[in-house]
Amino acid sequence: MEPLHYKHWPKDVPRTITLPKTSLYYNLDVSAARYPEKTAISYYGSRLSYARIKSEVDTLAGYLQNECGVKKGDRVLLFMQNSPQFVIAYYAVLRADAVLVPSNPMNLTEELRHYIRDAGVSVAICGAELCHRLEPLIGTDGFNHAIVADYGTYITEPTDLPIPDMVQMTSPDKEISGFIKWEKALSVPRQPGSHLSNHEDLAAIIYTSGTTGEPKGCMHTHETLMENTVFAGYWQGISCEDIMLSVVPFFHVTGMQVVMNGSIYVGAELVIMTRWDRELALQLIQRHQVTNWTNIPTMVIDLFASPNLTSESLKSLRYIGGGGAAMPEAVAKRLYELSGLSFVEGYGLTETAAPTHSNHLSRPKPQCLGIPIFNTEAQIIEPITLEPLGPNQNGEIVVRGPQIFKGYWNKPQATKESFLEIGGRTFFRTGDLGYYDEEGYFFIVDRLKRMINASGFKVWPAEVEALMYNHPDIQEACIISSNDAYRGETVKAVVVLKEASRQNKDMAQNIINWCKERMAAYKYPRIIEFVDELPKSGSGKVQWRLLQIKENTD
Repeated sequence: MEPLHYKHWPKDVPRTITLPKTSLYYNLDVSAARYPEKTAISYYGSRLSYARIKSEVDTLAGYLQNECGVKKGDRVLLFMQNSPQFVIAYYAVLRADAVLVPSNPMNLTEELRHYIRDAGVSVAICGAELCHRLEPLIGTDGFNHAIVADYGTYITEPTDLPIPDMVQMTSPDKEISGFIKWEKALSVPRQPGSHLSNHEDLAAIIYTSGTTGEPKGCMHTHETLMENTVFAGYWQGISCEDIMLSVVPFFHVTGMQVVMNGSIYVGAELVIMTRWDRELALQLIQRHQVTNWTNIPTMVIDLFASPNLTSESLKSLRYIGGGGAAMPEAVAKRLYELSGLSFVEGYGLTETAAPTHSNHLSRPKPQCLGIPIFNTEAQIIEPITLEPLGPNQNGEIVVRGPQIFKGYWNKPQATKESFLEIGGRTFFRTGDLGYYDEEGYFFIVDRLKRMINASGFKVWPAEVEALMYNHPDIQEACIISSNDAYRGETVKAVVVLKEASRQNKDMAQNIINWCKERMAAYKYPRIIEFVDELPKSGSGKVQWRLLQIKENTD
């Protein structure tokens, strides 16, 4: 039986696509051969050509192999903001036949320690503003080399654009054992060995947190990443003439796939912002005549607060969309009135390397995940009986397609629990509850997994709780979500203090400050509520759902 959504498939877009049986690096190789002098990256008024990007990628790959001892399959941590260096480092790791381990720049030392230890990272490439977080880890767990980049070195032309402080930061002058500056690593040309990776080889281990409290590494091959690298060219109609505002983070699968890799694949131009700035975004859209902008809804909301926003500001755009959180209907309506563009929403996970579903500009539905994309099948199942359900019946979203990851790194049991068989075919269990309507469009209604979505950043309560139990005054802690007008959801900690600490009136702020020093900015609790005891089940498990229900109804 033909899927319902095929009746509404966008015209002039194929239902399936044939994926290249090559590595992701080969995409850059091809674009640099086709468009050597074309601008690949615009960065605060300076431009880098495709030929230059490829040359520096190859040189850095040679350094990784010859000076850092990186071999095929070795893991390399990428700990940077959006920048030309991120793009170059990303493709250099792939050119060296190694495996990328991208990390959120908000992560602190203890969070990074888990990545390094779990993935067996031996080398890191980081931004100057972040190297102090890696310094305590050098020489531990086999981690021996770090290349440190000053983002501002790629701003070579005079500019009137506002440059963020972090872009102007420089790496420490002091010698740090195991650390080397980016420029020095590129100063002596080193030819890498033959490129050996093929489509079946591991390309990246991208971490997502799990309900066990420890982040889990999603294993993606060149092939699983290739699906959504190629996707944007067909779905958004992107060509080498398009210009992409690149502000969603490249360490995250949406920015990595739909924006960075998708643009490199077709030879488009990346206009990179290292930090979100609504006024700068307006300047860049107009100055570069940006055609495509993938974002998160909070950026659009912030843009509407600008006194400089007019319909003329967005005139060059022909596509605007994103995911990570639902776009409020009122904001989408205002965007359409101002620009004539519908905000195109999509859906995906780290395990699926960005979208499994997307709306299309020709027929989007508001606050909707969209339809399954090329080569992808999705169903709704009853979470307990696993029986497939029909239209408008709530159940768990399960998907299958070439973008599905190969499992969790070193976690065979978690991998096994994430897949199921339906009619002899293997599906990935997303853990999200939703339904599809009579036209085959999918909608999300709740989460089967315990997770907080703060401005598109995913926060896993068990991970935050595990860190909070290291606080000397905390006896017990339970993390729940609290409604927030701007972030959508924010993190709240319900805490039982140790007896000796209960009279301290400053304890709430003390705990917040303590967490802030040890957790990424989007993770630490903004709200602390003290209770005498946490509700527990007969087996002694904390009943977090009761606390969440109370929070939602108060």
